[in-house]
Amino acid sequence: MTATTGTLGLSSEARNLHWLLGNLVEEVPGVRSVAVVSSDGLLLLSSDPEQNAAAAGTATDRPRSDGPRNSSADLATIVSGIGSLTIGAARLMDGGGVKQTMVAMDEGSVFVMSISDGSLLGVHAAPDCDMSVVAYHMALFVGRAGHVLTPELRSELRKSMESAQ
Repeated sequence: MTATTGTLGLSSEARNLHWLLGNLVEEVPGVRSVAVVSSDGLLLLSSDPEQNAAAAGTATDRPRSDGPRNSSADLATIVSGIGSLTIGAARLMDGGGVKQTMVAMDEGSVFVMSISDGSLLGVHAAPDCDMSVVAYHMALFVGRAGHVLTPELRSELRKSMESAQ
């Protein structure tokens, strides 16, 4: 994904988030797909080029990313569910806020990291990924995206994803 793919008509902040997400996918070995999910479980941003192009009203010939069932909506559902489960567990254990969750499986890993006010960053990665590198780059994304992910920007991203469906 380039900085301009799927970003026509979006604000500079939204285009910047698309660019940051594209860099996360392209620069971190083993990352299969990425999703940013709002606190209410709605997909805000995706590494799926078809989803992003549809949100911006453009076409793409790129193959879909190798995410869960090749769908960013599936990853968003998984991220939202894991986020809810771990937040509930942290409350029951008086553990404070959840910063990061990682699920290691035979054929891949899923990482979930809090961004801001309940928004979550989810990454689906290959089983041979370097987990510390994935977590580091996720933390960089969160650090860069957290302060710009305002209610207005979340609304813009949500509307662009809804119009794509």
